[in-house]
Amino acid sequence: MSSNLNVGIVGTGIFARDRHLPSYQEYPDKFKVVAAFNRTKSKALEFAAKASIPEDKVYDDVDGLMSDKDVDYIDALLPVQFNVDTVKKAIAHNKPIILEKPVAANMKQAREMVELSDSTELPIGIGENWLFLDCIQEAAKHLDRIGPVVAFTHNSTGPFVRDNKYLTTNWRQNPEHIGGFLSDGGVHQLALVTSLVGEFDTVSALTRQIRKESGADDIVFGTVKVKDSDVIGSFTYGSAFGATEKSVFLKIYGVNGSILVDVSNKTEPVIKVRVGDFLETAQKEEVHKVEVDDSFGVNKEFLNFHEAVAKRDKTLLKSTPRIAFHHLAVVAAFLESSAKKGDHVQVERI
Repeated sequence: MSSNLNVGIVGTGIFARDRHLPSYQEYPDKFKVVAAFNRTKSKALEFAAKASIPEDKVYDDVDGLMSDKDVDYIDALLPVQFNVDTVKKAIAHNKPIILEKPVAANMKQAREMVELSDSTELPIGIGENWLFLDCIQEAAKHLDRIGPVVAFTHNSTGPFVRDNKYLTTNWRQNPEHIGGFLSDGGVHQLALVTSLVGEFDTVSALTRQIRKESGADDIVFGTVKVKDSDVIGSFTYGSAFGATEKSVFLKIYGVNGSILVDVSNKTEPVIKVRVGDFLETAQKEEVHKVEVDDSFGVNKEFLNFHEAVAKRDKTLLKSTPRIAFHHLAVVAAFLESSAKKGDHVQVERI
């Protein structure tokens, strides 16, 4: 297959226009957006004009786009309740596909997504761009220095943004996917945390809804035990509060030191490391700056998918339905635990 891949966009909304298209356009030697579909055709035509797609490549239905022999793979940005059916269509048309997160609307669908992915050699990716953050790779370099890891604290909290452009979309205001914003944004947080401390085994959590605009519970405070280890931790997420500073950090505690991953300011992510087994032996704090990525992982996500498609090797994918399944399963466990007044809940496994 040619190293330059032709992309068909299914769903031409805000993120397709404001992030996916610019990312593709940064790599003209690897990608060319050649076709588009949206349920509202006028939106697809607007996107096509921006992407220099001819009108005869703006389709009235998904099957028409997927049948296009000029399209090498599908980039689908749809309400997640449609992900399973869209993947089935892609497999039927023998097209690799990458879909926006979360993996599915519920755990039954998420399990089906994994089964569909396992049933084909086609690359099927889930757009969890936080898996590709450089801060993860930088922090991972120092884990052995502070280990063994014993605990962690993750905090992602911030004020409610009334003019959030994504909040205006009907599928977010009336979510059919479990957790609404808790899964929509929470899977990003879980990608960061689980990449460094491991998958979650059990959780105990309380959730609640603060803003009616969220459509569902929008904050979670929980405690966690990591799978196949003695590591314990806390996980806090929500951007529905009143005026407060935006804070996104993961602190990992080890017997011989600690690591702080701070992405509160996306334009200045930083890693702070302290090594020492006691206060008296603590070394000076190390500050490791991380290269700024304006796409916040989306570019690397697309390059990874490009490699898998071009080499016809789905094992190269870093963001698979199986990995994304766990992130949604944790959100489901948070909600189940809260419904049981904070009882410990086993995270569903595939």
